[in-house]
Amino acid sequence: MIRVGLGRDVHRLVEGRRFLLGGVAIPSDKGEMGHSDGDVLAHAVIDAFLGAAGLGDIGELFPPSDPKWRDADSMKLLKAAWDTVRDAGWRLSNLDCVVSAEKPKLLPYRGDIRVSLAQALGVPPGAIFVKGKTGEGLGSIGEGLAVEALAVCLLER
Repeated sequence: MIRVGLGRDVHRLVEGRRFLLGGVAIPSDKGEMGHSDGDVLAHAVIDAFLGAAGLGDIGELFPPSDPKWRDADSMKLLKAAWDTVRDAGWRLSNLDCVVSAEKPKLLPYRGDIRVSLAQALGVPPGAIFVKGKTGEGLGSIGEGLAVEALAVCLLER
Protein backbone atom coordinates (compact mmCIF):
# COMPACT_ATOMS: atom_id res chain seq x y z
CA MET A 1 0.00 0.00 0.00
CA ILE A 2 1.23 3.49 -0.79
CA ARG A 3 -0.13 6.83 0.35
CA VAL A 4 0.65 10.44 -0.43
CA GLY A 5 0.54 13.16 2.22
CA LEU A 6 0.51 16.92 1.80
CA GLY A 7 1.47 19.38 4.52
CA ARG A 8 1.43 23.16 4.54
CA ASP A 9 2.33 25.73 7.14
CA VAL A 10 2.85 29.48 7.18
CA HIS A 11 4.29 31.69 9.90
CA ARG A 12 4.57 35.42 10.33
CA LEU A 13 8.15 36.74 10.42
CA VAL A 14 9.10 38.93 13.39
CA GLU A 15 12.25 40.44 14.85
CA GLY A 16 13.81 38.74 17.85
CA ARG A 17 13.17 35.13 16.74
CA ARG A 18 15.46 32.61 15.04
CA PHE A 19 14.76 31.63 11.42
CA LEU A 20 14.62 27.82 11.46
CA LEU A 21 14.07 25.44 8.58
CA GLY A 22 14.22 21.70 9.11
CA GLY A 23 16.19 22.21 12.31
CA VAL A 24 18.80 24.49 10.71
CA ALA A 25 19.18 28.04 12.04
CA ILE A 26 19.63 30.41 9.11
CA PRO A 27 21.03 33.91 9.63
CA SER A 28 18.22 36.44 9.18
CA ASP A 29 17.00 39.68 10.73
CA LYS A 30 13.60 38.02 11.35
CA GLY A 31 12.39 34.61 12.45
CA GLU A 32 9.17 32.64 12.58
CA MET A 33 6.54 33.50 15.15
CA GLY A 34 4.93 30.38 16.55
CA HIS A 35 3.79 28.60 19.67
CA SER A 36 6.77 26.26 19.37
CA ASP A 37 10.10 27.37 17.89
CA GLY A 38 8.19 28.14 14.67
CA ASP A 39 10.07 25.83 12.27
CA VAL A 40 7.59 26.09 9.39
CA LEU A 41 9.24 23.31 7.36
CA ALA A 42 9.20 20.78 10.20
CA HIS A 43 5.53 21.59 10.80
CA ALA A 44 4.59 21.05 7.15
CA VAL A 45 6.46 17.73 7.09
CA ILE A 46 4.67 16.57 10.24
CA ASP A 47 1.29 17.29 8.65
CA ALA A 48 2.30 15.48 5.44
CA PHE A 49 3.30 12.35 7.37
CA LEU A 50 0.30 12.32 9.65
CA GLY A 51 -2.10 12.96 6.79
CA ALA A 52 -0.66 10.21 4.60
CA ALA A 53 -0.92 7.72 7.45
CA GLY A 54 -4.43 8.89 8.40
CA LEU A 55 -3.25 9.75 11.90
CA GLY A 56 -4.49 13.33 12.26
CA ASP A 57 -2.51 16.54 12.09
CA ILE A 58 0.03 18.54 14.05
CA GLY A 59 -2.64 20.42 16.03
CA GLU A 60 -4.11 17.15 17.31
CA LEU A 61 -0.78 15.61 18.26
CA PHE A 62 0.74 18.79 19.71
CA PRO A 63 -2.14 21.18 20.52
CA PRO A 64 -1.06 24.82 20.77
CA SER A 65 -3.47 25.19 23.69
CA ASP A 66 -1.20 22.89 25.74
CA PRO A 67 1.52 24.97 27.45
CA LYS A 68 3.97 22.05 27.38
CA TRP A 69 4.49 22.69 23.64
CA ARG A 70 5.38 26.38 24.18
CA ASP A 71 8.78 27.03 22.55
CA ALA A 72 9.13 23.29 21.82
CA ASP A 73 11.92 22.09 19.53
CA SER A 74 10.09 21.32 16.28
CA MET A 75 12.64 18.68 15.32
CA LYS A 76 11.73 16.76 18.48
CA LEU A 77 8.08 17.10 17.48
CA LEU A 78 8.98 15.83 14.01
CA LYS A 79 10.78 12.80 15.46
CA ALA A 80 7.83 12.01 17.74
CA ALA A 81 5.34 12.33 14.88
CA TRP A 82 7.53 10.18 12.62
CA ASP A 83 7.78 7.53 15.37
CA THR A 84 3.97 7.45 15.51
CA VAL A 85 3.75 7.01 11.73
CA ARG A 86 6.55 4.43 11.60
CA ASP A 87 5.02 2.48 14.52
CA ALA A 88 1.82 2.27 12.46
CA GLY A 89 3.82 0.32 9.87
CA TRP A 90 4.75 3.05 7.38
CA ARG A 91 8.13 3.79 5.81
CA LEU A 92 9.19 6.85 3.86
CA SER A 93 9.81 6.49 0.15
CA ASN A 94 10.48 10.19 -0.42
CA LEU A 95 9.79 13.68 0.86
CA ASP A 96 9.69 16.76 -1.39
CA CYS A 97 9.40 20.27 0.06
CA VAL A 98 9.04 23.85 -1.13
CA VAL A 99 9.83 26.81 1.13
CA SER A 100 8.62 30.24 0.01
CA ALA A 101 10.37 33.25 1.53
CA GLU A 102 11.56 36.52 0.06
CA LYS A 103 14.72 36.26 2.16
CA PRO A 104 17.02 34.77 3.24
CA LYS A 105 18.05 32.78 0.19
CA LEU A 106 17.83 29.07 1.02
CA LEU A 107 20.15 27.52 -1.55
CA PRO A 108 23.31 27.85 0.61
CA TYR A 109 21.54 25.92 3.40
CA ARG A 110 19.69 23.29 1.37
CA GLY A 111 22.25 20.53 1.95
CA ASP A 112 22.27 21.11 5.70
CA ILE A 113 18.46 21.10 5.82
CA ARG A 114 18.27 17.82 3.89
CA VAL A 115 20.83 16.21 6.21
CA SER A 116 19.05 17.52 9.32
CA LEU A 117 15.69 16.14 8.20
CA ALA A 118 17.25 12.85 7.11
CA GLN A 119 18.94 12.39 10.48
CA ALA A 120 15.70 13.10 12.33
CA LEU A 121 13.84 10.56 10.21
CA GLY A 122 16.56 7.91 9.93
CA VAL A 123 16.58 7.97 6.12
CA PRO A 124 19.26 8.81 3.57
CA PRO A 125 19.43 12.48 2.53
CA GLY A 126 18.70 11.37 -1.05
CA ALA A 127 15.12 10.56 0.02
CA ILE A 128 14.52 14.25 0.78
CA PHE A 129 14.58 17.35 -1.38
CA VAL A 130 13.97 20.99 -0.50
CA LYS A 131 13.42 23.85 -2.93
CA GLY A 132 13.40 27.56 -2.16
CA LYS A 133 11.09 30.03 -3.90
CA THR A 134 10.31 33.72 -3.49
CA GLY A 135 6.99 35.51 -3.55
CA GLU A 136 8.14 37.75 -6.41
CA GLY A 137 7.25 40.77 -4.27
CA LEU A 138 3.59 39.69 -4.01
CA GLY A 139 1.52 39.12 -0.87
CA SER A 140 2.81 38.51 2.64
CA ILE A 141 5.57 36.17 1.40
CA GLY A 142 6.79 38.64 -1.24
CA GLU A 143 6.65 41.54 1.20
CA GLY A 144 8.90 39.62 3.63
CA LEU A 145 6.18 39.35 6.27
CA ALA A 146 5.81 35.55 6.25
CA VAL A 147 7.37 32.24 5.27
CA GLU A 148 5.47 29.24 3.92
CA ALA A 149 6.40 25.58 3.56
CA LEU A 150 4.75 22.83 1.56
CA ALA A 151 5.71 19.18 1.92
CA VAL A 152 4.56 16.11 0.06
CA CYS A 153 5.56 12.61 1.04
CA LEU A 154 5.12 9.10 -0.28
CA LEU A 155 4.68 6.47 2.41
CA GLU A 156 4.69 2.72 1.86
CA ARG A 157 3.45 -0.13 3.98
